[in-house]
Amino acid sequence: MNPGTLKIALAVSVALNLFAVAAGVTVFVTRDEVEKQVEAQQPPTRIASPMRLIDRLDPAVRARVRDTMRASALAARPDFEEARLKRRQVIDMGRSASFDPVRAAALLEESRTAELRGRARLEADAVALLATLGPDDRRVLSEILTRRVRAAGRDRGGRDSQPTAAAATPAA
Repeated sequence: MNPGTLKIALAVSVALNLFAVAAGVTVFVTRDEVEKQVEAQQPPTRIASPMRLIDRLDPAVRARVRDTMRASALAARPDFEEARLKRRQVIDMGRSASFDPVRAAALLEESRTAELRGRARLEADAVALLATLGPDDRRVLSEILTRRVRAAGRDRGGRDSQPTAAAATPAA
């Protein structure tokens, strides 16, 4: 190679290296800001599970609140089970050779209605329970009305999770 070609190659190499260093510094400097923006855009989530919230209540009301929430969850359970059953029927229908879109749409509507009925029951029971508590306990337990986004693809043994005493609050 002649000296002119080497000088041009060296200049191009230096320019590319400077560009790469500048890009790396930019990414390093702005990464924290981007992460903060992403976190700010996340919807608020529940700080603690309902049972952990109950543990923060006045000891005199804990047992009553726990029993009330458990009873509410058990009362709403058939609605959520019906919603899951209807949805599973649509999934099975979609996997079969004979798919009826009208029936599938009707089943999905019934599933949504059952889920909303269950959520409405849980929310009404939660409001009634909050009305029986003092201001400090109500402030702690009011978080149970926070809506959570269900985990996508959550599956336990071939079925969605079922409401339990720990899930005696509405699921989104």
